[in-house]
Amino acid sequence: MANPLRSEVVRLYKNLLYLGREYPKGSEYFRDRLRSAFSKNRAESDPQAVREMILRGEFVSRELEALYYLRKYRAMKKRYYEE
Repeated sequence: MANPLRSEVVRLYKNLLYLGREYPKGSEYFRDRLRSAFSKNRAESDPQAVREMILRGEFVSRELEALYYLRKYRAMKKRYYEE
């Protein structure tokens, strides 16, 4: 029987993998860390623990998006305004 949270986990993995393309330390570094984090918790079967991990992953996703927006903002500010 398939885990009902599997689709959420796969969606989160794909989303984080997509966001990791622009990671400051490089996409290879991010992909390796992401893969190790997901494989470390691969055997987890408790639905409550899996939900908590999904929430943490979504938090990381939002933080990455904020990091990218901030980087773009700083680049635009540097380009158009003198400091």
